[in-house]
Amino acid sequence: MAEHNELGLYGEDLAVAHLLAKGYAIRHRNWRCGRWEVDIVAEKARTLVFVEVKTRRNTLYGNPEEALTPEKMRHIVSVADAYVRRYALDLPVRFDLVTVVAGEGGARVEHFEDAFRPSLC
Repeated sequence: MAEHNELGLYGEDLAVAHLLAKGYAIRHRNWRCGRWEVDIVAEKARTLVFVEVKTRRNTLYGNPEEALTPEKMRHIVSVADAYVRRYALDLPVRFDLVTVVAGEGGARVEHFEDAFRPSLC
């Protein structure tokens, strides 16, 4: 596996552990619709949460949250729509972002609840 893929998987594993510790149930990881995917689909308090994970080794080239572009947001919203239709769900939906900076001194995980809204994409 390529080094950047290993880093991404490590970040997703940390994000899942973080979400579980906060009481989220993980429904799916890397759920795909066509060529797009969402990193984590979780649920908490009867709310369906679509989580994008951005992992970096450091912040030399900016913070990981800066990599969540409007185009990426639109793709996540499309995948979320397909997910809700596929499983015929009638739950409120939220879009979160988890960032991981995995440096030599350990990893820093930040969770941004309600990171964006579909109407703003």
